[in-house]
Amino acid sequence: MVQVTDLCLQFASRKLFDEVNIKFNNGNCYGVIGANGAGKSTFLKVLSGEIEPTRGNVSIGKGERMSVLAQNQNASDDLTVLQAVLKGHVRLYEIMVEKEALYSKEDFTEEDGIRSADLEAEFAELNGWESEAEAEMLLNDLKVDNTLNDTLMGELDAKTKVKVLLAQALFGNPDILVLDEPTNNLDAKTVRWLENYLMDFENTIIIVSHNRHFLNKVCTHICDVDFGHIHIFMGNYDFWYETSQLLARQARDQNKKSEARAKELQDFISRFSANASKSKQATSRKKELAGLTLNDIKPSMRKYPFVDFKVEREVGREILIVENLTKKGYFENVSFMVKHDEKIAFLADKSTSISMLFEVINGTTEADGGSVTWGKTVTSTYLPENNDQFFNGCDLNLVQWLSQYSPNEQYEEFIRGWLGRMLFSGEEVKKSAKVLSGGEKVRCMLARTMLAGGNFLTLDEPTNHLDLEAITALNKGMINFKGNMLFATHDQEIMGTVANRIIELKDGKKVFDKEMSYDDYIDLD
Repeated sequence: MVQVTDLCLQFASRKLFDEVNIKFNNGNCYGVIGANGAGKSTFLKVLSGEIEPTRGNVSIGKGERMSVLAQNQNASDDLTVLQAVLKGHVRLYEIMVEKEALYSKEDFTEEDGIRSADLEAEFAELNGWESEAEAEMLLNDLKVDNTLNDTLMGELDAKTKVKVLLAQALFGNPDILVLDEPTNNLDAKTVRWLENYLMDFENTIIIVSHNRHFLNKVCTHICDVDFGHIHIFMGNYDFWYETSQLLARQARDQNKKSEARAKELQDFISRFSANASKSKQATSRKKELAGLTLNDIKPSMRKYPFVDFKVEREVGREILIVENLTKKGYFENVSFMVKHDEKIAFLADKSTSISMLFEVINGTTEADGGSVTWGKTVTSTYLPENNDQFFNGCDLNLVQWLSQYSPNEQYEEFIRGWLGRMLFSGEEVKKSAKVLSGGEKVRCMLARTMLAGGNFLTLDEPTNHLDLEAITALNKGMINFKGNMLFATHDQEIMGTVANRIIELKDGKKVFDKEMSYDDYIDLD
């Protein structure tokens, strides 16, 4: 249990959040969400004691232990892999180090004997005799080769080190588990393992993550950091989002009777509660969700962009044929044909292979061999991962910038409307394109893509730099798109809800190509 009382955190004249009074209860998993810069990670640092609040306090249950996923990946470089995991239980590790120092003394005294006896008793109480076996089991579950157990952390590659640090956080069954972006740099199968592990975890979990699929799987509650305040809501991310959007729509529609609005929301709650999926807590969750009332749910103050890729004309019989396509250093002899209604997700051991493949297919880079044949009815629109060429050195404001891609509608009100969809309003539209943040640039590129009205989209890591709200809107736009699509993304929810065919490249060669969902692909051996 974690109790937050009258919490305020202020940097100079800026209050990050104020008057926060919330409680994180045992047996629940809380997903902390909020716009970029809202203070999600900072809030976790306050909870863990890394940052002192300006006012208020954080308290945990008596005798409870909090474990935090280390953000400094080099902090344990002088330890072996096994030592690093054991250090996840700080007190246990301290005992082990002190015991070893005592027993290695040449002049072992009677006082040392008394001290070692006390340490042995505490060691046994903390389940120390099984600790190494537990640590090895965690590493084995995370697919960290046991031959690395005595290897120094500083000698590991980045992906293996992340798994070890995750094992460190999970080790010893902590009472409170605090995880900041735990799925970053994890492969899909490890993320799936972590989801299952956390769904069976019986203590308190507090997570910051941009991975909506992960939040939906593991969370029983959403902790919303919004406009300086923090509120907790029942349900996972999708439940919070859909109910918040439903209430916002109803608030805009004053013609509906209140009884009809209430029935619509209660019907939604009933449907959603039937789908509660947390393994050991499904029954209690369903009861809590089913018992919610209109007063329990409030719409978020946060704004969402509107992403809707309209198709101006349908594609004909021939769409896209790629034959023996080769680009030296990236891929070779890649062939595939796109059929109607296909949305193809690309995976690769090197993301540069996919980016270069998309560039060649869309004609921005020449191939060294092979051919690309587009159907005559296809109008292709390409959103590259690197958009620097569209903004660097550009002295145009946003209205002028977007007008370049709207040949039929040049008047300012029309362009402002499209920018408004992407949350650029008022004087923001006069901002220079060359000073935009990464997320603002991607939102502009999405407006450009929507304006094109193409019936074939190629999207290369479109979620890069976007916050959770924009990613959610983009996901809905990709699902609703009626044309064909090639895309690559690290977002699990997009992969799982959009792709109906998977193509995988390894060492530059196509090794997998099948019509199937991403979830089915992950389940393959």
